[in-house]
Amino acid sequence: MAQALRLAERGLYTTQPNPRVGCVVTHGEQVVGQGWHERAGGPHAEVHALREAGARARDATAYVTLEPCAHHGRTPPCADALVAAGVARVVIAVNDPFPQVAGRGIGQLRAAGIAVECGLMQEAARELNIGFFSRIERQRPWVRVKLAMSLDGRTALANGESKWITGAAARMDVQHWRARSSAILTGIGTVLADDPWLTVRLDDTPFTPPMRVILDRHLRTPAGSHVLDGQVPTLLLHGAAAPMADGRFERVEPIAIAEHDGRLDMQAVLALLAERGCSELHVEAGPTLCGALFAAGLADELLLYVAPVMLGDSARPLMHLPPLAEMAARWRLRTIDQRQVGEDWRLRLRPQR
Repeated sequence: MAQALRLAERGLYTTQPNPRVGCVVTHGEQVVGQGWHERAGGPHAEVHALREAGARARDATAYVTLEPCAHHGRTPPCADALVAAGVARVVIAVNDPFPQVAGRGIGQLRAAGIAVECGLMQEAARELNIGFFSRIERQRPWVRVKLAMSLDGRTALANGESKWITGAAARMDVQHWRARSSAILTGIGTVLADDPWLTVRLDDTPFTPPMRVILDRHLRTPAGSHVLDGQVPTLLLHGAAAPMADGRFERVEPIAIAEHDGRLDMQAVLALLAERGCSELHVEAGPTLCGALFAAGLADELLLYVAPVMLGDSARPLMHLPPLAEMAARWRLRTIDQRQVGEDWRLRLRPQR
C-alpha cells in the first residue's frame, strides 16, 4: 500500500478534479502490476496496473489507495475491471465519499466473490487527497493560505514593498504548491499593489494549470492587469451592484456573489468553487483577506515561509485579526511539517479547533 501511495503521488499536479490514486497488484510478495491515475479523462490506476499484470492478475491481490469506482464517468468502472481480471482480494486504503461510488465499488467486488479489506494506511490516503475529501464531504475546497514573513512577523515594508522577503528556493517551492492546487485566489488589494500573474512557473514538471480567482467587490481591477489576460481560466467575483459597462473583462468570467457585512460572502465563494470542481484552494493575499479567512475558521492550513530577516515595527503585519480579551482565547495551531528551504524555513500549520 505504501508503494501504491507513492505511485498515486505522481499524479499530484495532473489529475484535477479527480483524486490521486495508485494501485499495486501482487502474487504473495511479488509485484506483477502497478499504475497510477495520470490525468483526468485517462485510464484509472487499476486499469494501468491490470494491463501490466496481464494474465497474472487472476487470483492476485490488488492494493488500491481509494475505493474503485463503480459508475461510468469519462472511463468505465474500475470495479468491473477488477472483477473481469479475476483478482481474489482487494485491499483499499480509504472509502470513496463520492455519491456515485460511496460503498458501491466495495459492494460490487464482494458480490463477485472478491475478498475486500478497507482501512490500511487510511490517514495517509486521506491526506494525499485532502482537497477531494473536503470538496465531497464539506462541499467546499481545502483552503491553504500561503504567507511569507520576517522573523519579527512582518510581510512588507510600510510602503507596501515586499519583493523579496524570502529567497529564490522558497519562491520556487511555492510554485509546486500552486501546481497541486485547483485554483489560486487573491483579493483586489493584492491586484492593485502587485499586479500578480497568479500562474505556475515550472519548466520541467507537467501540471494542470490552476484556475485564478479574484475577489473584487467593486470591480476595480484595472485594464491591462495580468489577471485579465485570459492566459488561464479566471473567475472575477464581485458584488451584485458593481458596474459592468466596459470591456475590461472579456477574457475572464465575472460572477456576482452575495455579500455579508459589507464583504463578499466567503462561504458562498467556497461553495461556488466546490461546484466548479475546486478541491485545493491556494490563497496568496494581503493581511486583511488572510486574516478574515483565518478568523472565520475558513483557513484549513497555513503554508508559512519564515525568512531570517527583520523589517521593523512600522512594517506590515502577517494578518489583521480581531483583538483578544484574554490569553486563553488565543488561536492555537499545530505543526504538520517544518523544514528548511534554502535559507528560509517552511512551516505547515493547521488550526486546532
